[in-house]
Amino acid sequence: MYKTGILNSEISKLLSDLGHTDQIVIADCGLPVPQGVKKIDLALELGKPSFLEVFNIVKAHMNIEHMIVAEEMKTENHALFEQLGTANIDITTQTHEQFKAQSKYSKAVIRTGEDKPYANVILTSGVLF
Repeated sequence: MYKTGILNSEISKLLSDLGHTDQIVIADCGLPVPQGVKKIDLALELGKPSFLEVFNIVKAHMNIEHMIVAEEMKTENHALFEQLGTANIDITTQTHEQFKAQSKYSKAVIRTGEDKPYANVILTSGVLF
């Protein structure tokens, strides 16, 4: 049995398979998952698990080069935007519509139970060397 790390086998495999510039999404429970993109559904009930719980665990195990969030997060979920800003990872914004269009290029969407608006991020994989 896996002694440390992420116990969810799908997320563990996803992170192991990422190459440089590959993208994944961590999403609230309302973000539509584009057709053809793998969905890893962790949602148990509204708010559980939270976006930040999942983000912090993934961040601990993924070399993240860049983050993309919706511009609307700045005003509609400012507290989360501020928390993501403390991660010391390059972050850019785009409209929510552009964000949804970009998500179709992701390897997977990890769906949380988060029920606050615009609690979504696209993570771009870095390289270990």
